[in-house]
Amino acid sequence: MTTGRVALVTGGARGIGAAVVRALADDGCHVVAVDLEPPVPLPGEAGVERHALDVRDGAALRALVADVVRRHGRVDVAVAAAGVVAGGRPLWESPEDQLTELLDVNLRGVWNLATAAVPAMMALPEPREGRFVALASAAAHRGLWHLAAYGASKHAVVGLVKGLAADLRGTGITATAVSPGSTRTPMLEATARLYDVDAESLAERHLVDRLLEPDEIAQVVRWLCSPAASALTGTVLHADGGFTT
Repeated sequence: MTTGRVALVTGGARGIGAAVVRALADDGCHVVAVDLEPPVPLPGEAGVERHALDVRDGAALRALVADVVRRHGRVDVAVAAAGVVAGGRPLWESPEDQLTELLDVNLRGVWNLATAAVPAMMALPEPREGRFVALASAAAHRGLWHLAAYGASKHAVVGLVKGLAADLRGTGITATAVSPGSTRTPMLEATARLYDVDAESLAERHLVDRLLEPDEIAQVVRWLCSPAASALTGTVLHADGGFTT
């Protein structure tokens, strides 16, 4: 039975999600990392267990949470970092299945994690300090060329988090979102390919004049998952290098 905090992170194999796994493990959490990719423990990795799971499968996520509670006694933190990007055409030329995939992963994946993890947090004795954090995007707050469906999916994540925070009123559990700017990840490389540009050029709207690093975003998430962030709920933190200023 685990004595410290237990955190569940989706999209934990690459990019921002992997950085969040490291940050929470460094904070002393036992981290359950979930991703579509086969689980590969990293050298020297301690306090992390990895599972291959599709966030679109709500039943599988609920079963995993039940197993985590059985083995470790609790879930204190849930971070929804799994996501995909697609686009490259104007909205009226975009295939309908593209919107379906984006909503299924980027929105339904967050919904599924919340429906699985929040009841486990609610089962903790009061006073609770549960934390639910979702990764949105700067694209949730500003229209981006040929990424209308992606932006819509991330805008919906913001709405979901705000609604979840309202539902959690008075429980001691908070729900927040982080909207990163262009961050050096495989997803950014995929975005650059849609635009047929070098990924470095996507930093041109950042006031910091550079791409962001996954660890920078992870530190924001880490803080939101800590007791120090108890005053924030229903809030979006714009960790975007000034992109949406």
